[in-house]
Amino acid sequence: MDLKVTNEQHITSAQANERYDTDKKARLAKASKGFESILTQMMLKSMSKTTDGGLFGDSEGLGGDMYDSMFESAIADKISEKKGLGIADLIFKKVTGEDLSEFEKLYAAIQYDKNAKLEKTNGIKESAPASDPIKIDKEALSNKKFSPSSDSLKRLETYSNYIDEAAQTFGIDKNIIKSVILTESAGNSKAVSKANAKGLMQLIDSTAADMGVRNSFDPKQNIMGGTKYLAQMLRQYNGDLKLSLAAYNAGPQNVEKHNGVPPFDETKNYIARVLGYFNYLNE
Repeated sequence: MDLKVTNEQHITSAQANERYDTDKKARLAKASKGFESILTQMMLKSMSKTTDGGLFGDSEGLGGDMYDSMFESAIADKISEKKGLGIADLIFKKVTGEDLSEFEKLYAAIQYDKNAKLEKTNGIKESAPASDPIKIDKEALSNKKFSPSSDSLKRLETYSNYIDEAAQTFGIDKNIIKSVILTESAGNSKAVSKANAKGLMQLIDSTAADMGVRNSFDPKQNIMGGTKYLAQMLRQYNGDLKLSLAAYNAGPQNVEKHNGVPPFDETKNYIARVLGYFNYLNE
């Protein structure tokens, strides 16, 4: 059956390029393929009904029906990933005036170029240097000091250039960064916690990904990513170092839940140790 479209408006490639940027086209390409996959799955389901009991036995049984659906969905996705039925191509061409296959090649090249540039900067999506350093209310801090081991200080010295760069980039006192590193890992770039936090500043995988860190065991990436996250906490809590450290250790959701430093011994001891190292380094 032919479908007739009234009031049809023709969009030229130039007009489409003005209306749709690359990211919008990428989303349209994905949606077009998803739509084609659904139609393909419906066709496969219709075909499987012509067989006795479906593809995996009794179609009225839970097991057979479930496996049929899983198989049909997987096959439909695979068909759409390849040449497909041409439906996705027609939709994409109709909206943008471009060939879907040619756009996908172009988009893949763009993504490859972005990833290459990201590799050159060690994977860190650095923000512009802060115009003003984050101000810390030092009057509210404890005067208690903790002396780090000589070995941890030697290890820390190895990363002084990265720490200086992170401090300048994100507007944080370098001694705060050093104190966090001493507390988190004692300067061990290969450290892994029971919670699977990794590296010098003990980044969990989700935080590392959010900060643009591709390899948490790479000292520069870890320091830049950890400092970026700490800077976000400091700005969120208006320079309150205790609250920011509590958020870094226990998560901002716990700070909000308890309307202040959470009543966790681990978090309280963590804050005390970071501040103790900070006081020691500021002697």
